[in-house]
Amino acid sequence: MPAPQIMEGPGLGGIIREEAGTLQRRFGQPRLDVVEGDMRKLQFAGEACVLDVFLYPLAQGAVPVATWVEARRASDGAAVDRLACIQALSRSQ
Repeated sequence: MPAPQIMEGPGLGGIIREEAGTLQRRFGQPRLDVVEGDMRKLQFAGEACVLDVFLYPLAQGAVPVATWVEARRASDGAAVDRLACIQALSRSQ
């Protein structure tokens, strides 16, 4: 099993390497929850943006965790700042 690419960078703590339950507590109920093979995609949306979080197992048989995120505007799909989108969609902590 090839290891998934894991996104790194500032502001991704609490998302990358987290399980679906943790993400749902942070962002609420996902608009989409798609499973394809061992990959799971959770999509969270709000007025500000749409956030796609991709989850993969890091080892054979492991629970999938977030490895990558993409953010875009809902109106036209144009990329937006990931950190701003994460902040806009995060519940009060």
